[in-house]
Amino acid sequence: MSLTRKRKRELKRLRGSAEELWEQQQLILDRANAVAREASRQVSHLTREEVAPRVREGYQNYVRPGVENARGLVRQAGRTFEKTVIPAVGTALGTAMSVADIAKDARVKAAAERFGDVRKSITRKAAPQKSGPGAGTYVALGFAAAAAVGLAYAVWQTFRADDELWVSDEDPNDNSTTVGNLE
Repeated sequence: MSLTRKRKRELKRLRGSAEELWEQQQLILDRANAVAREASRQVSHLTREEVAPRVREGYQNYVRPGVENARGLVRQAGRTFEKTVIPAVGTALGTAMSVADIAKDARVKAAAERFGDVRKSITRKAAPQKSGPGAGTYVALGFAAAAAVGLAYAVWQTFRADDELWVSDEDPNDNSTTVGNLE
């Protein structure tokens, strides 16, 4: 390929300009990397000095008390369960097992058979069986209804807006609002 001298000079100048531009771009990229490293370092300092303490303080003031309250409630529920439910279940199981053991006893079976024979001889006619709920059922339903009404009333009293419960912010030593102050 034969080029004129003029074109060779222009290509040489163009190559020099391209190399100079490339060097400038490399310098700019190096500077940008240095600025990015410094920014990253400053962000880590800011995080360590400002953000982390605020997050720690927020955790201590807001999250931790809630977690501690929840732990306390769970512990109390566990203690209550241990003290009331487990002994009641154990007592019921023990009673049921005792009744089952007594029912298996030969002396009890013999006594039950004798009682059955005596009963048959005394009453030849079986008494008619009751059908339907008895008076005890209605009494129990009445107590349950009264307890439900009492519980509903207690909940209502707890959640109602009662303006009389609020204490005024007036100063008790301020005589300007006292009734009967005749100066």
